[in-house]
Amino acid sequence: MGVITISRQQGSGGSEIAARVADLLGYRYFDKRMMAEAMAQEGFTDETIVDYREDEYRLRGFVDRLLGYRRPKSIADVGFWDKNPDAMKQTSSAVLDEHMAVWLVRSAVESVCQQGNVVIVGRGGQAILRDKPGVFHVRIEAPLEARVKWVSEHQHLGLKEAQQYVTERDKASAEYLQRFYGVNWSDPALYHVVINASKWDPERAAQCIVSALGCIEPAPPPA
Repeated sequence: MGVITISRQQGSGGSEIAARVADLLGYRYFDKRMMAEAMAQEGFTDETIVDYREDEYRLRGFVDRLLGYRRPKSIADVGFWDKNPDAMKQTSSAVLDEHMAVWLVRSAVESVCQQGNVVIVGRGGQAILRDKPGVFHVRIEAPLEARVKWVSEHQHLGLKEAQQYVTERDKASAEYLQRFYGVNWSDPALYHVVINASKWDPERAAQCIVSALGCIEPAPPPA
């Protein structure tokens, strides 16, 4: 019942490595479908999917920093099932703010962790499951030049635009982890293994992670 969290710098190939790890182990890969299932369990409608990922987090402005983030930001209009006096299901709507969105992602991560055999990429997994036994935390990095080149080729961007894209996404991830979980995204102490993806191709990096997973003490069975 293994659980692997993978944190990756933008353009490091971390998502590809994570997908290969899932294939090698026969694990599930945390995706929007899992988020939809988790939200359905919380009473949201099937059409509502809020996957508030760290790499898509938008950096806040100067005023928000000055106020210490006391004003939650609205994320989306969502629907959820409610019951009328006749106990019949009906839809209601509400505005979801970022704190609720983070809570939903956290709940989903904790839920799939309990089920086991899953690879969780980003979404604060290394912080949410930091002290959970049997969880293996991996960090994927690569030199900036290599990451910019990768993004330029895969996103069809010029080198200048690719560098801006990489820099902004990395800053967003770092601020997301700091703001909502109070951790330094790049702190090696959060991880069991830190991999320089420029030294290996995705297959070798994935095999390295699978091999290292065997060194982790499994979580105790449920009481």
